[in-house]
Amino acid sequence: MTVHVWLDPMCPWSGVTAEWILEVQREIGLDVRWHAMSLAILNEGQEIPEEWRQFIADSWGPVRTLAAADQQVTAAQAGQLASALVRRFHADGRRDVDAVIRESVDECGLPSSLADLAWVTDLDEDLRASHGRAMALGGSDVGSPIIAVPGPDGELVGFYGPVLAEIPRGGVAVRLWEAFLILAATPGFFEIKRTRDVEPNFG
Repeated sequence: MTVHVWLDPMCPWSGVTAEWILEVQREIGLDVRWHAMSLAILNEGQEIPEEWRQFIADSWGPVRTLAAADQQVTAAQAGQLASALVRRFHADGRRDVDAVIRESVDECGLPSSLADLAWVTDLDEDLRASHGRAMALGGSDVGSPIIAVPGPDGELVGFYGPVLAEIPRGGVAVRLWEAFLILAATPGFFEIKRTRDVEPNFG
């Protein structure tokens, strides 16, 4: 089974979900394709609180780098890059965005040209197309991350989330994945939701 994951690495909830997918991949060998979607694109035309404006501006860099990785390196390398970005932004609490991008690219042994693309618009058309594919699968009222798997008819079925506060490990991670597949295979299933009352935990 090929699993497609769209995320913005600067979203902490997406970061937890990404680490869960990587854990499942280690446990049972999923074939995962990593794609970029963008909080900046998602919020275009919206009223953004002043305290979020710099965060949204900064978010362009990591998603451009991930979009470039999706095109230029292997799926496994793109997953490693997503994880390296997530760890620095969320587990380490870093906000020196350019340094995080360059350190993450270097850690994964990837070409420095990926980091050079963070603050230019060369791949923005491709990034917007990737974001659009995620939204087409998840719907108009969703955000990052989107996970898509083949449905009963072989066509991709996409969902926002799951939204997790902590990273499931080992057998717990696999059981949650099996439950996700059951829901994805259920015709007419759309969502399960409850109010978040804790912050993401990368400890």
